[in-house]
Amino acid sequence: MSPRVWLLDASIYIFRAWFSLPDRWHTADGMPLNAVYGYAGFICDFIAGRPPGSRMVAAFDESLGTCFRHQLYPDYKCSRVLPDEALAFQLAACRQLTELSGITCFGGPRYEADDYLAASAAQARAEQLPVTVVTRDKDLGQLLCSDEDCWWDAAADETLDMQRFHARFGVQPWQFASYLALTGDSVDDIPGVPGVGPKTAAALIDAFGDIDTLLANLDQVGDLSLRGARSLGARLAEHQDQIRLAQQLALLVEDIADVRLPAPFAIARQQVDQVVDYLQSLGIEGPLLARWRRLEETVSCVS
Repeated sequence: MSPRVWLLDASIYIFRAWFSLPDRWHTADGMPLNAVYGYAGFICDFIAGRPPGSRMVAAFDESLGTCFRHQLYPDYKCSRVLPDEALAFQLAACRQLTELSGITCFGGPRYEADDYLAASAAQARAEQLPVTVVTRDKDLGQLLCSDEDCWWDAAADETLDMQRFHARFGVQPWQFASYLALTGDSVDDIPGVPGVGPKTAAALIDAFGDIDTLLANLDQVGDLSLRGARSLGARLAEHQDQIRLAQQLALLVEDIADVRLPAPFAIARQQVDQVVDYLQSLGIEGPLLARWRRLEETVSCVS
């Protein structure tokens, strides 16, 4: 069996800890640490549960308001609120402890975490390595390209392979951006075509394969066995510029210059010590530090 590449959508699990844990932990100057505490435990368990030879990549969202998608469509993610000082501190701290653990990290002002994971997945495909995308975000189902690939929500322990993804959404993973171009995505403030819901979008993509083919054959939409099919073609024609824009927003970038797959992961004792020291410097003590120290017993640590 080929070594697996684990692609971690880190920010989504940081936010999960921030929302779910009480405001119980603080730095000496009063900055909250609930997200750091929860995420540090998550990363510890994540490392402990990976088999030898795994490659690990973590991506962080650091482009809200600066991503290239905002240049294409200024209202992209307009309902999102920029992190306040307290949350920004915790986001930076979580990235730092991930880097100290030895996991390769990506993030920046131009691309989103999803893009960095897509670029890493493309490199894994080039090396014929299977991937597991660790996330709660359905959009990252686009990265499933083989029967060995997997989408996994580590918090809920829910998994999707290509077959299950198709059963849920009615389209193949590689067609998902085309699907979103029709339905829109309220989470990211991407507009959809009025009156086109998930079932209609899936039927259209199933019939035509992708957006380009659909828009080139709008005269055939009326022949489909869909409710309102006769008027649907005209509606799609009316909104085709919006559809193409939405597809651009939904497509993930697979070519980012500074993205390279890391070597197989093996946590070193030095890295465990660095994480423990960093957590202590923030003011975190107790069982969480003991969990990190036990990594030396549960995984193959190197000196």
